[in-house]
Amino acid sequence: MMPFAKHPSIRKGIFCKAALSFVLSSSLLPMAVAAEDNTLSLKFENDLFASSDDGHFTSGFELNWMFKPEPQSWMQRLATALPDGLISQADRASYRLIHQIYTPDVIKRRDLIEDDRPYAGLIYGGVSLYEDKPVGRWQQATDLHLDVGLVGPSSQADSIQQEVHRLTDSDRPRGWRNQLDDEPIINFTMRRQWWHDTPLAGKQFSHGPSVGAALGNLYTYASAGYSVRWGDDAQGVPTLTPNPGSRHQIHGNSGWQWYLFANMEGYYMAQNLTLDGNTFQDSHSVDRKEWVGDISGGLALAWEDWQVTYAAVARSREFDGQEESDKFGAVTLSKRF
Repeated sequence: MMPFAKHPSIRKGIFCKAALSFVLSSSLLPMAVAAEDNTLSLKFENDLFASSDDGHFTSGFELNWMFKPEPQSWMQRLATALPDGLISQADRASYRLIHQIYTPDVIKRRDLIEDDRPYAGLIYGGVSLYEDKPVGRWQQATDLHLDVGLVGPSSQADSIQQEVHRLTDSDRPRGWRNQLDDEPIINFTMRRQWWHDTPLAGKQFSHGPSVGAALGNLYTYASAGYSVRWGDDAQGVPTLTPNPGSRHQIHGNSGWQWYLFANMEGYYMAQNLTLDGNTFQDSHSVDRKEWVGDISGGLALAWEDWQVTYAAVARSREFDGQEESDKFGAVTLSKRF
């Protein structure tokens, strides 16, 4: 574990504030985009949605605006310029704004808890491209994501958690002075899933494998998994942190529709900033486990243009000394325009 010391500089502070301004301004761009088939989604991730714990990945918020890009848009031109092995066109695209909070299990302690994960707040914006195309009897779904933002006090995670806990009369978090310092983050992620559809009991049963990879100072990993879905036809299944993206939407919009899903995912994790600590300076860190596994499941329920989705995940231990595996859930509310 690296020694715990912080040496912020004026130039670093200016850079981080500029990065934060970029994230916030870029996330507002979709409001000015003239596009078809728009969907606005709000996703809330919290450990309280799946367990009674209040620690580790304790809270997440995502604002997602998905749309079909125009043929001459910069997103469509970018998709066609990329190698065909990555993506050949953008069937859909999205802008995303994300805020996340990480804490140790015991938040009432003021001192540095060296054998538990660091306090960390993240805020970042993302751009995503999605492609769907048939490959033989399978449907291939490809997602590309670019995320830019920062980790550190400028995320205001400490103030947000303290205010929420004050309003809910919960334990006051006292260790935020030990959080990771301001640092810009940039990450590129690719995920590809293959789906095979079969009629079952009047609905559609879909299943298939997935692979993924991420590169950046927030996450660097390789992943593989398998998903199943039964119900009405949909774009995919919900993805949970650290997987970005939004493929939970049901295709139809007539009356009541629904689906159930389950997913298994394994990661070889080479970098996790929220565990490894700051990249360019000393900070609190823990010894990250390289192999991590997830099991998730949930349901989606839609009426006309509205949809609510619930997902819960159980994740294996992520670092040495972690006493129990983590559980958290996500609730997503979507409206199609």
